[in-house]
Amino acid sequence: MSLWGAVLVAGVGCYLLKLVGLSIPARVLERPAVSRVADLIPVALLTALVAVQVVGDGRSLVADARLAGLGAAVVLLVLRAPFLLVVFGSALVAALVRLL
Repeated sequence: MSLWGAVLVAGVGCYLLKLVGLSIPARVLERPAVSRVADLIPVALLTALVAVQVVGDGRSLVADARLAGLGAAVVLLVLRAPFLLVVFGSALVAALVRLL
């Protein structure tokens, strides 16, 4: 299959998936368990993306400056620091660890 064929198949698949989501009856979506799962899915997906980007390096796991930056970000978030401070603080920690 060529690259454009894969792009077209993925596009049609995404459209059909969205169509299935729109065709689910409202009474099903109003169930508390479904609502709770729907609320948690984006958090799980974003967490997985962050984990892959921070500790992934091709086919192996790596603990480097990115992990220290993530740790600093978690600490700043727990301390309820402003978002810009979290971003710049974690970048500063990662840069300092890389400098060492």
